[in-house]
Amino acid sequence: MPRKMTMTEKILAAHAGKDEVAPGENVWCGVDVLMTHDVCGPGTIGIFKKEFGQDAKVWDPTRIPIIPDHYIFTADGKCHRNVQILRDFVKEQGIKYYYDPDFLDTDEASGMPNPYRDPTKTSYKGVCHKALPEEGHCRPGEILLGTDSHTCTAGAFGQFASGVGNTDAAFTMGTGKTWLKVPPTMRFNFHGDIPPYLTAKDLILAVIGDIGFAGATYKAMYFAGSGIGALSLEDRMTLTNMAIEAGGKNGICDVDQKTLDYVKARSNRPDWTVYEEDDGCTYDYEQTWDLGNFEPLVAAPHSPDNTKTARELQQAGTKLDRAYIGSCTGGKITDMIFAANILHGNEVKIPTFVVPGSTEVHQDMLTLNLYGEPVDESSGDKKAATSVYKTLEDAGCLIGAASCAACLGGPEDTFGRLNEPINCISTTNRNFPGRMGHKEAGVYLASPLTAAASALRGAVADPREYVDGAILTGSAGVV
Repeated sequence: MPRKMTMTEKILAAHAGKDEVAPGENVWCGVDVLMTHDVCGPGTIGIFKKEFGQDAKVWDPTRIPIIPDHYIFTADGKCHRNVQILRDFVKEQGIKYYYDPDFLDTDEASGMPNPYRDPTKTSYKGVCHKALPEEGHCRPGEILLGTDSHTCTAGAFGQFASGVGNTDAAFTMGTGKTWLKVPPTMRFNFHGDIPPYLTAKDLILAVIGDIGFAGATYKAMYFAGSGIGALSLEDRMTLTNMAIEAGGKNGICDVDQKTLDYVKARSNRPDWTVYEEDDGCTYDYEQTWDLGNFEPLVAAPHSPDNTKTARELQQAGTKLDRAYIGSCTGGKITDMIFAANILHGNEVKIPTFVVPGSTEVHQDMLTLNLYGEPVDESSGDKKAATSVYKTLEDAGCLIGAASCAACLGGPEDTFGRLNEPINCISTTNRNFPGRMGHKEAGVYLASPLTAAASALRGAVADPREYVDGAILTGSAGVV
């Protein structure tokens, strides 16, 4: 009788040309997509040229998207040099999918670049993990590797997506193949309807708080249940994005009609295969939650598994100096709509930095209202008549251009970077010492709802007192 397999096992088996695989087995797999960016791309390119030769060609120039995103808006010359290395390699290799920051002058001492004037009129896209699905590189049943630990974000689309180091990426760049050890699968079930005061950020913080920041080391994290099915694709991306914060090899969700509609509208390739979990397959671990019993959560410094309830931290009077809403985890358009609904008609009490996850998100912020639909200026409803961008601006937020910005710290002139030992509540995914800049700064990880509510108080706040009903996101992020 054939072995019953999980989605992750089926994908790896298919790419290894095998009928079945089992956890712990090493398999030689074909790779569908390899992504790199401005931080790790130059190193990967250097290893590729050293090992394959200065005149070597990549295995497939149509399957290697290169997405500069981390250190774009800085005057740092080393960061500019990295972008030029990418530009030279793309030209040399004929890479089809390169998303250039065309406003950036890489000449020595060129200074801080002026951002794009119109998010719809630049080849630059913003954060790689948001740009990958937007630009059609995410498909069910495929293997996507990237030189970034949060590449696992793409598992929300039912594919095996995982971060790799520069050496492994360079080998795949030359051959289109890689060795992978089949991970055991952990299953996380969420049942019930998600309350309006929660987002997927609260769910993944609960998981990490339960199993610890190393609890899923080299394991597949499968998110299942009616609660996951009810989430938007963008919220599912938050779950899979932070699988790595528990040590996971990959995160993955079931493919449903929401997934198919999005991929069919975006994919730059016509064919893919949808895999499903076999009934009766073996899990390394399984846990079940009832969403009705959840409270908004926060991960206090300095680890994603240091979870507290927002209510607990509010009662303790946990003071904040800054709020940050952005990144691949918290910079999607639905995240911005969540935050804008909290901030509408109010004013922040602490500096609040907002960074769109992509230029598409930036454009959506300008054109969509607080219901996730096109702005209707004739409406008598202020939420319908006001854009997400204007709402955040009116609340006193400082809004930057699409990028990773302060999520990874970066040079001292990075927008929103923590250059002092201050406390910041953030929608980002990691809060280890120095992650967002100063090594003594304290980063509190939270949902966009909790971050926005906290910005209004200047202290960690439970968002439930600011949410009086369902927050609609309409067509935002759907296709």
